[in-house]
Order: sequence, then C-alpha cells, then structure tokens
Amino acid sequence: MEQRALFGPAGNSDSFTKAYKGTVHAPKWLQSLGLDCYEYQCGRGVNIGEDTARAIGAQAAQYGIVMSLHAPYYINLSGDSEERVQKNCEYIVKSARACEWLGGDRIVVHCGGLSGMEREVALEHTLLNLREALKALENEGLAHVRMCIETMGKINVLGDGEEVCRICRMDERLLPCVDFGHLNARTRGGMRTEADFAALLDLLHRQLGEERARHFHAHFSKIEYGKGGEVKHLTFEDTEYGPEFGPLAKLVAQRDLAPRILCESAGTQAEDAVLMKQMYRDCLPPEGEGGAAQP
Repeated sequence: MEQRALFGPAGNSDSFTKAYKGTVHAPKWLQSLGLDCYEYQCGRGVNIGEDTARAIGAQAAQYGIVMSLHAPYYINLSGDSEERVQKNCEYIVKSARACEWLGGDRIVVHCGGLSGMEREVALEHTLLNLREALKALENEGLAHVRMCIETMGKINVLGDGEEVCRICRMDERLLPCVDFGHLNARTRGGMRTEADFAALLDLLHRQLGEERARHFHAHFSKIEYGKGGEVKHLTFEDTEYGPEFGPLAKLVAQRDLAPRILCESAGTQAEDAVLMKQMYRDCLPPEGEGGAAQP
C-alpha cells in the first residue's frame, strides 16, 4: 500500500499523443516527468486486447507506474431490471479483467442516474447492483480488483459525497473515488476553501474508517459548471472556475494521506499532474520533522 500520495493522468495528454504512437510508451514517459500512476480510460467500452494490455502493464511495472482503469460510462448502477443488473456485472468483470492485464488493482465506476426515481430508490438499486457485481468478481477470481465509486458532477445523478460514502459502507472492498472537480461543480463552487476540503476528508474518515480515508482514489480537474452542475473539463490555466489544488495539497501532506490522485484536465492532464505533485511536495515536512524524505 502506498505510503505517500501518488500523481498521474487519467488518459493521455495531447502532448503525449502528438509525440508517441500507442499507450505502451506512456509509463516510460510518465516516469520521465516524475509521475507515479496512470488511469487507463475505457469510458466508451473495454476495447483493449489482452496482449496490448499486458504489454502496457509490463512497461508500468518496469517504470514504477501504478495502474488503474476507468470502467465504461454506460454502466448504470441504479437500474433494477434483471437484464440491467446482469449487463452491469458483465461490464464490471470485463473492466476488472482488463485492469488485471494492465497490472492494476482498481477500477473506477460511475454511480447511476435517477431516471425519474427518488434518490433513495436509486440508491437501493445501486447497492443491489454492487452486491451482484462483487459476487461476479469473486466468481471470476477478480475479487482483488477494487471498485472505486465516483462522486459525480451533475446534480440529477447519484454521487455526492454522502451518497458515495453510504454506498462504500456496504462493503469494505469498495473505495471512494473522490472527484473534487465534480463535487465543486455539483455544488456550483462549494469546494473553495481549506475548510471545504477538510470537511470532505473528515466525512471519509467518519464514514469509512482510517484505511480507506487514507488510501482513497481521486480525480482532480477544474470544471466549468452551470445550473445543473458539470458542463466541461478545463485546464489549470482557467481562472474562472475551480477548484484550486493548493488547499487539498496542504491537507493531504499535513494529514499524511496517501491517495492516488489522477488529473482529468482537458488535454493537459499529465502536465497538470506534475504541477499537483510539486505543490504536494512543497507542503511535505522536511525530513526529520515528523515526515519521511520526500518522494
């Protein structure tokens, strides 16, 4: 288990895709930038083959890059039909298997939409789907791949901080994927101050305990928002929308937390991840003053 926070991109930056052909080169490139982790994107479907995935995984192991995978966006955990539950299980198993090929151990899964349901009803359906998905992972020998339930950016879907914690309390194998940009968007600017970030971190600790509160999965980016929440992802150059990473960097360092923080900036995710890691490093105590040597 990681002892310090890890940083990396979700998917490939524009600068990488212009310079390289194929994600197999990403681990070496990320190591050269001083980054630690990478989230392979399967939002539109798990279309990566085993040979390619294993080749990427071998490179990740060689260059010290910790891998995870984002499961398809079309998984709808709030659906309650037998067909939908079965489809969700199939998509999650397929995602976990690809993640294993990549040498990873976490898949990120979106919460479900409301589709006219009361939030409590949608939440109960989500718990049902996840129970079945956990059984399916066990049956396929993939129980070691942890599902990370993501906080969402639109108001009309499940996925605020309280809901994700409630979902994760169902089983200790579930981890929260805290998307700070999403939470800022769905609250229309509610993640601004150090106190705002501290309240969210305190919630994780109260609801999920020390281990999961320390090693949570995270996404971070600035996101434009409107009346309904999230509109589109931005880059760190944006000055109108948040959130800013500085307050979170300070808290992660002060509290000795060890999340994996994946940057989802629009096209500059690796470059902005480098900025985040440097901000975090600047907040760490010097060696001999209560903290270990900086990574």
